[in-house]
Amino acid sequence: MPTIFDVAAAAGVSHQTVSRVLNGDDRVRPHNRERVLDAVAALDYRPHAAARALARRRSGVLGVLRSDAELFGPVSIARAFTAEAASAGYTVASLAVGSEADAVGAAVEALLLQQVQAIVLVSPSDPLADAVRRLVPNAVPVLSTAGRGRGAGAASLDQRAGGALATEHLIRSGRRRIGHLAGPAEWWDAREREAGWALALERAGLEPGPVVAGDWSAASGADAATRFGDCDAVFSANDTMALGLLHALAGLGRSVPGDVAVVGHDDIPEARFLIPALTSVRQDHAALGARLMGAVAALLDGAEARDAPAPAPELLARTSG
Repeated sequence: MPTIFDVAAAAGVSHQTVSRVLNGDDRVRPHNRERVLDAVAALDYRPHAAARALARRRSGVLGVLRSDAELFGPVSIARAFTAEAASAGYTVASLAVGSEADAVGAAVEALLLQQVQAIVLVSPSDPLADAVRRLVPNAVPVLSTAGRGRGAGAASLDQRAGGALATEHLIRSGRRRIGHLAGPAEWWDAREREAGWALALERAGLEPGPVVAGDWSAASGADAATRFGDCDAVFSANDTMALGLLHALAGLGRSVPGDVAVVGHDDIPEARFLIPALTSVRQDHAALGARLMGAVAALLDGAEARDAPAPAPELLARTSG
């Protein structure tokens, strides 16, 4: 098994530098940090405590990593998976983390030290998912709700269907110039919802309206309000951005749904209490939690990795569109 000295030799740095990188010391130069992380991945190196944990394998502990953004969808999925895992007799070590290399490295190390048998990535951004797959030893399955994991099938929600469902509803209501308030491009969920919006418009023979990029926050939704031009409808990639959009449209004197219809995604608990009440796409987070646990259990039992069927989204039609 490779040692810290092997990593140092492969990276062309001292073993002290390797130790600092693995411990999240921010004083290491970026190019040295990258060389160390590349060597760690190439050699499949892990610190001794984690290696001892992996040797025992059947710890009964599962790891969950999600973005540190407190978003309704990922939080709900993580909660549902934790409940399913507990029912199956597992303990879940759950961490919220940003995409910075130091933070991800520390989170992965913390999970390995808890002897996790598998790691579930809940709605990760691309940088977070890439970093985890690079740092986690091959012996530990990584299952992701954003497309396919490593050593595992996919277990995700049908985000594309959700985007299409919202847009088709707007088309049926007579809207013809439909814009999209998109989530961050580095999120698989956001890309899939945008793809569903575009697909529905293509099927209907309609030209797509403008795409305005948000960051999942209400503030970014409010900032986008003046950028949809002559659109008579907007599909927002999440309800929180839609909330900000509704607020800003009211300030601009544009009525909803009279001038502009707005449909969100996620059906946050507050959606039905907004004025106007927000039409939204609801996803079955509990069902996904069960499918994730089923996929993890199958992998740990040595079954062949298969894609878990995605729960179908549901449209909740309210006043906004």
